[in-house]
Amino acid sequence: MKEKNIQHCSVCGKRPLLKDEIGVSKKLLGKSIENYFCLSCLADYLDVTVDDLNSKIEEFKEQGCNLF
Repeated sequence: MKEKNIQHCSVCGKRPLLKDEIGVSKKLLGKSIENYFCLSCLADYLDVTVDDLNSKIEEFKEQGCNLF
């Protein structure tokens, strides 16, 4: 049986990533990225807090972004 392609954090290896983690990675780093981040590693990479990212995710959802 073939394993489903499950995305993982390219820094810490967390898997599976949540849809919001994949969406915010694409939204902030570009839709064509191949390496995704969990919220904690993305916050470190962007030098922001996880709360900042969660606020942006909610903002993007309210705007109707189809990545979430």
